[in-house]
Amino acid sequence: MPPLDSTTAQLILWAVIGYGLGSIPFGMILARLMGLGNLREIGSGNIGATNVLRTGNKTAAALTLLLDAAKGAFAVLLARAYAAEDAAQLAALAAFLGHCYPVWLRFRGGKGVATFIGLWLALAWPVGLTNCATWLVAVLVTRTSSVGALSAAAFSTIWAVLLGQGTALILGILLTLLVFWRHRANIARLKAGTEPRIGSKS
Repeated sequence: MPPLDSTTAQLILWAVIGYGLGSIPFGMILARLMGLGNLREIGSGNIGATNVLRTGNKTAAALTLLLDAAKGAFAVLLARAYAAEDAAQLAALAAFLGHCYPVWLRFRGGKGVATFIGLWLALAWPVGLTNCATWLVAVLVTRTSSVGALSAAAFSTIWAVLLGQGTALILGILLTLLVFWRHRANIARLKAGTEPRIGSKS
């Protein structure tokens, strides 16, 4: 096998760093530190902010949301500062995969919504802000977290094109598809009319 060239080795390095940052399960860590119990045994069993909110602790949920977004943003900004834009985009994808499939939790992670938002805020903040606005409007109208997530993901590539961020289009499509894949059970419940609304404990 021929040795890796420096560019390939650098991309692999940033993919590993991105995955490592993304795989930090802040929801579970905060739940344990704040005595909220095991998230696997609460609500949906998910490790994200929506399920943390089902513990009744809004502070823990807000911190989980911020930290899950921050780890994605940090992976992008770090790679961009020390490498190049291709490394930043690869780190973004790896961070998202790290959150959804963390090795520490036997690859059973979260659904990646906060990390998705954080990645876009770092990759192209105008797109990130429009994603936030899309999520917020959808949630306010439906009171359903998954609808907000799916709406933000569905519109993200449209915003990227309209706001002149076409260089991240392929990454955006991949992230959108991953968000929909991670929400496939939610989509089934939405079709059945059984998807819980925000604030529900079940």
